[in-house]
Amino acid sequence: MKKTFFLIVLIAVCSALSVSAQNYSLRSPNGKAEVRLKVADKVYYSLLFNGQTIVSESAIGLSLKENPAVAVNPKVAGKKERSVEQVVTAIVPQKRRKIKDVFNELTLNFNGGYALVWRVYDNGAAYRWKTELNGEITVSAEQAAINLAPQDTIFYPQEESFYSHNERLYVRYKSGELKNQLASLPALVATQTGAKLWISEADLYGYAGMWLEGANGNGLKAVFPNYPAKEEAVKDRDIKVTERADFIAKTDGKKSFPWRIFGLAEKDSELIDNQLVYLLSEGTNEDFSWVKAGKVPWDWWNANNIYGVDFKSGVNTETYKYYLDFAAKYGLEYLILDEGWSKTDDLLTLNPNVDLPELLAYAKRKNVGIILWVLWTSLDKQMIPALDQFEKWGVKGIKVDFMQRDDQKMVDFYERTANEAAKRKMLVDFHGSYKPTGMERKYPNAVSREGVKGLENSKWSKDITPQHDLDLPFIRMVAGPMDFTPGAMLNAGEKDFKIDFNRPMSQGTRCHQLGMYVIYESPLQMLADNPSNYLREPEAMEFLAAVPSIWNETIPLDGKIGEYLVVARQKENGDWFIGAMNDWTPREITIDLSFLENGNYSASIYQDGINADRFASDFKLTKQPLKKGDKLIIKMASGGGFAAHLKK
Repeated sequence: MKKTFFLIVLIAVCSALSVSAQNYSLRSPNGKAEVRLKVADKVYYSLLFNGQTIVSESAIGLSLKENPAVAVNPKVAGKKERSVEQVVTAIVPQKRRKIKDVFNELTLNFNGGYALVWRVYDNGAAYRWKTELNGEITVSAEQAAINLAPQDTIFYPQEESFYSHNERLYVRYKSGELKNQLASLPALVATQTGAKLWISEADLYGYAGMWLEGANGNGLKAVFPNYPAKEEAVKDRDIKVTERADFIAKTDGKKSFPWRIFGLAEKDSELIDNQLVYLLSEGTNEDFSWVKAGKVPWDWWNANNIYGVDFKSGVNTETYKYYLDFAAKYGLEYLILDEGWSKTDDLLTLNPNVDLPELLAYAKRKNVGIILWVLWTSLDKQMIPALDQFEKWGVKGIKVDFMQRDDQKMVDFYERTANEAAKRKMLVDFHGSYKPTGMERKYPNAVSREGVKGLENSKWSKDITPQHDLDLPFIRMVAGPMDFTPGAMLNAGEKDFKIDFNRPMSQGTRCHQLGMYVIYESPLQMLADNPSNYLREPEAMEFLAAVPSIWNETIPLDGKIGEYLVVARQKENGDWFIGAMNDWTPREITIDLSFLENGNYSASIYQDGINADRFASDFKLTKQPLKKGDKLIIKMASGGGFAAHLKK
């Protein structure tokens, strides 16, 4: 009898919920992507692509200390729909100068002063919460489930804790296998339908970064680092959180929260073209026309092991003049002075071996800008006096390092740094950083950032394999600029690679490294090896001097995650560059040049040498005429690559 009564009550409750639920649907302009919303005890969404479910019904919500009823039994007060078709002009164009921004949008306004906004694009969808409340609010929690099919494969940047450089390999898991493992963003899902689902966020200001956690076999859920209540300095650069508060963020009651993004692609190569993070981020009306992208030699990776000179190399004036001479010879725009030019804990006390005023004067005569590496801890303490002094010296930018967090306090530091640097017309390159979330649109001077397991790791590990190199463009790079620091001139095959901290090498061929300069996006692009090695390679330098770090147009030609990729990009002067990279499997690819404009091109083509499988630095440079409609057949060795420069 009790069981019967319970069943009747349960049916009645479910029926009541079903009757009271409100359903909404929003499709992309081409109709391929669709979001379905159900407003019941919570807000639920599902995501479809080409008529197939990608994310099954999942709950989202926001909890405020001041108003615990927010997003609980939500009541829709009204809805608004709109369609947008516009072109956004990028001040510092990573993929292209003109970006199409085409989407359909649905806003649900709820009783209680809050709203939910969804946008659906042909290549993805995104949502954000908005509040219109008076005074300050305290966000105690945010719920975001991503329910997946058990056999979906997740490329998972697994982490140990919220304290991290976010430099990860991508572990392959089946969705059903994931328990509660932590991961940073972005992540990628290869769904059973064949479509790819890319997950990240955009427009992150005044809030904590979003992370992922396995949902015990049901897919994923969002987790966030709470606000730091207590911090402890472990070393000059490591400030660890020892206690966290019971909230994510304190913020203004009238706030637009970060966008939660779901990129969608039918083919792997389509991910390379996705710019949702940039499009969903706040822009600027300030004048940033002074921002100058460029390439930059880097002293730290190669440990200043220059040779063939008559002075002792190291962190000293003579060594940096040698770097400046090299940069000037090849038209490289900047030089970074990495750790050692000043006391690490005092940016105004110079290393006596580095005559910085003399170097800055020398650099000015050579038409090369100087960028200074700084610890975030020192910059945080000395920001105004240090940046004022840098401006007086004529410093062109700063490389800020070792933040290793993205709680609200640290996110605020990023914006404060970008803003203060912009006031002084300085570039910012964030290292030891979290992933890009579109800051480069509001602050175009924030030209690049790390948050990637890059080439520097080859100094102490074997992690930087060609497969890893080919995971990155489809996952990490979709979020934004990626300071991987390519350019190794000592190259090794799979069996020949050795770890050497002071004379590091790369896995894969020379052309694999050259291809990175077309494939990897960073408006401040490094040449990581030492000038002495580059000066011995005039043919490679012919390419590296010509290849730009920003692009007028990008065309992904072919690719598969972790295996290979071919991309064509156009320089603003009309030249085209083609880059290709390969995993350890030798491969032959045909490149169709139908994307070219009419007319004749003179092509410089860099291919793996016939002995590149035995001696990875072996490559062959050929020059030939090409035109629209021609086909190039390229053979890539194990760990190989390809690069070409086409002049009209």
